[in-house]
Amino acid sequence: MSDQLSDQEPVERRPPDDGTAATSRSGTTARSESPARSGAPGPREINTTIRYTMWSVFSVDRLPSGAAERTALAGEVEGLVTALAAKDLVVRGFYDVSGLRADAELMAWWHAPTVELVQEAYHRLRGTALGRHLRPVWSSVGLHRPAEFNKGHVPAFMAGEPARAYLCVYPFVRSHEWYLLPAADRRALLTEHGLAARGYPDVRANTVSAFALGDYEWLLAFEADDLHRIVDLMRDLRATRARLHVRAETPFFTGPRVRLAEAVAAMP
Repeated sequence: MSDQLSDQEPVERRPPDDGTAATSRSGTTARSESPARSGAPGPREINTTIRYTMWSVFSVDRLPSGAAERTALAGEVEGLVTALAAKDLVVRGFYDVSGLRADAELMAWWHAPTVELVQEAYHRLRGTALGRHLRPVWSSVGLHRPAEFNKGHVPAFMAGEPARAYLCVYPFVRSHEWYLLPAADRRALLTEHGLAARGYPDVRANTVSAFALGDYEWLLAFEADDLHRIVDLMRDLRATRARLHVRAETPFFTGPRVRLAEAVAAMP
């Protein structure tokens, strides 16, 4: 689903839909997300594809202080990502959530054709020398299922779009009444919700189904090259009637996409 990319290569950014220039803040490890290709799959193909995605958030115990030791910690994980790439496990990115949360420092996002593969990535990360310093804070899995009304609404990560500089991930659960509303009413509410987001074409959405995979119904990840755009979008979406049909939508995990080696170097 994406080209090879080494940790030493910056991620090129395809200009977002509003035509403004987008810049890269960071890259990540091999078989990590790369620029969108002209042959990227369309909605019809995406809607018939099964692909699981996992977001995992960790706190970090104090690491060895030596620079060489920390370089080795990151290097082992980079090697793991390269090995998993052969199985079509794609790392979308690592994200620094420290300071935005008091309980976490690092978030990993990956996706693969089976749930067993994203679980394998999780297990093997925790089995590395770095992983033995990681403490799980939150982890959730979802997969893309075709939208009820707008079949063209597909996750950015499955549409060949490049990863953006910032990520905001959160779960949500609809009201009990939502699923009993007439289809026309749900359509109208979702249309209003979509119109509220029309001014934010540079904020890319990744909505996946999580029914039966955990405590949530949906998982949503917003990506953008400017963090304030996600903040403004979330505020504007509060003024839609679909908000009346949300029972839960926390926790939030937000941060910049980072090179793993740089993140490890900055950890306590």
